[in-house]
Amino acid sequence: MSKSVADTKKLQLRGIRLEQFTITYNVIEGLIAVTAGIIASFVSLIGFGFDSGIEVFAAVLVLTRLRAQFYSSDFDEDKERRALRLIGVTFFLLATYVTFSSVRNLLSDSTSEVSVIGIALTSLSVIIMPFLAHLKMSTGRKLGSRLLMADAKETQLCAWLSASTLAGLVTFYIFSWNWVDSVASLVIAVFAIMEGREAWSGELACDDCDCIGKCTC
Repeated sequence: MSKSVADTKKLQLRGIRLEQFTITYNVIEGLIAVTAGIIASFVSLIGFGFDSGIEVFAAVLVLTRLRAQFYSSDFDEDKERRALRLIGVTFFLLATYVTFSSVRNLLSDSTSEVSVIGIALTSLSVIIMPFLAHLKMSTGRKLGSRLLMADAKETQLCAWLSASTLAGLVTFYIFSWNWVDSVASLVIAVFAIMEGREAWSGELACDDCDCIGKCTC
């Protein structure tokens, strides 16, 4: 096995490990977030939990393609693009759910409750997600994988969502402003729409024209 092939295999294996960690962490994160959000009637926390589910779905797509490439060197441009579009669809679904729930919450008389578990969970994600996104993007660039870089972008979004949700939870904890939850949720929706459009067009991974040769910036 030549050095270049060995290096590629090493990068693919690193990508596989990163996606496996992503799936494990987000399954746990999503279950805790949705449960805590339902208990506290905190819409943005529930939306954050659903985003974890979307992250799992995207990671499974990427993991499947990376494993196929690792074991058989299979690369199919059409499959890569379809996977990117599926990721885009999940962003749009998230944005629709969060927007509907936020507007409904603003128009209703429902009152949220303080969620200490939610604060702890989102604080942990604020620390973990940016580092994980950096590792994915770095590996994706070296590997030339648009799909892995796209997933890195989704993980970056998760980091922003963590910060947004945490800000809403902490502000509500301090001031008891019930509308903060809906505003934080709408921020999530905006981010989701932006990233969903880029994923659908296949441009999610293109931060600049040097990312990989296939970029069409």
